[in-house]
Amino acid sequence: MSAIPEALVATDPTNGKIISKTPPLDALHLEQVMGQAVAAFPAWQELTFAERGDLLLAVASYMRENVETLAPIMTLEMGKPIKEARAEVNKAALCAEHYARHAESYLATESINSDAQHSYVQYQPLGAVLGILPWNAPFWLAFRFCAPALMAGNTCLMKHDPHVSGCAKAIIGAFDAVGAPPGVMQNLPLANEQVESVIRDRRVQAVSFTGSSLAGAKVAAVAASEIKSAVLELGGSDPCIVLADANIEAAVKTVTISRMINAGQSCIAAKRIIVEAPVYDRFVELLRASLAALKMGNPADETTDVGPIARDDLRQALHRQVQESVKKGARCLLGGALPEGDGYFYPVTLLVDVTNDMAAGCEETFGPVAVVMKADNDEHALKIANDSEFGLAGSVWTTSARGEAIARRMELGQVSVNGIVKTDPRLPSGGIKRSGYGRELGPHGIKEFVNAKQIWVGPAL
Repeated sequence: MSAIPEALVATDPTNGKIISKTPPLDALHLEQVMGQAVAAFPAWQELTFAERGDLLLAVASYMRENVETLAPIMTLEMGKPIKEARAEVNKAALCAEHYARHAESYLATESINSDAQHSYVQYQPLGAVLGILPWNAPFWLAFRFCAPALMAGNTCLMKHDPHVSGCAKAIIGAFDAVGAPPGVMQNLPLANEQVESVIRDRRVQAVSFTGSSLAGAKVAAVAASEIKSAVLELGGSDPCIVLADANIEAAVKTVTISRMINAGQSCIAAKRIIVEAPVYDRFVELLRASLAALKMGNPADETTDVGPIARDDLRQALHRQVQESVKKGARCLLGGALPEGDGYFYPVTLLVDVTNDMAAGCEETFGPVAVVMKADNDEHALKIANDSEFGLAGSVWTTSARGEAIARRMELGQVSVNGIVKTDPRLPSGGIKRSGYGRELGPHGIKEFVNAKQIWVGPAL
């Protein structure tokens, strides 16, 4: 087992300088946190949905009122452009509000006819659940995990990424500020080496993980060995099919946003843009112009469109993918070179004529690199799209009816027709294949961490 570091280090990705060092919880303090989560559960689960909802609504109001304090923490720790950071804080608040208002209907008791006088299913909380979260959307992903889990009556343990320790503290600070009961929502500042023991702890009833497929496989193996439920939202190499009858200008505009938001560091970004041959050259020309207009720079600047990559190791991995793809025949029309100067910036890059046997075509590219592939026709485009070990999300641009027909055949957990792929509190999200299992958000997500208990009332009819 690797040694536990003395501190969890956060760096400013614009210059590489250390901005904070947080000591990981020692065994004594970890035990205290775990005990508080268990102690808080009985009273929390007995509250009504309205009472739990009041807390979530108060947290949401706090975040909206303090967005100008909360958003810059993200910008500092992981380089999210400030205008995107504000939007993320508000989206996290929206998630809290949605579940506060809809959890009761989502978890309503379901009567089912059987041979009983009355038979039904109740949805009851499990206890303490663990959320293991990444750095790329620190507020949104935290609330995607905790809002449904808390409204179901569980208590939450949040193990956030060490690089966003300030965000983690701010999230817990929002709960503390509105008077959340002690132990209901807690931060676990832990090194990655400490996580396995927490998953195995008998007091943890289930695990939610968002991150890479490699790390997700490890989390899944540990959880399965303890016979614990897990939800995994893992990587993606998301296809975006653009057919000849699509609105090409609208597709280019949306692809630009989807691929470059958060400097391309998004699981559900349009990563493989598969364009039908008759409109391929025109699409590439328009996309090149759209991408070239984006401004890379200081994420604290209101005019910045693309900030830095969160860490240098991630930037180096992205550059390797670009270089290897070019060596195998891809053409680089924009970017593709490591910039000089401080920070972990990577230029907006456009690779065309990419195929699925290239690194940029078969691996997840987590950065501002747009990958365009040519398809002979719609069947060829669908074949390229499905030829992947990932199956998270994707999109298709064509007529609505044709798009729906193609969407049904795409091997993904989520497909948008003529629109951007996004996560929405009202709709379930999740993947298949190596992109994970289980669902988050919507009525499906809140049912992942509950006991669907069958009640049979006799005598038999």
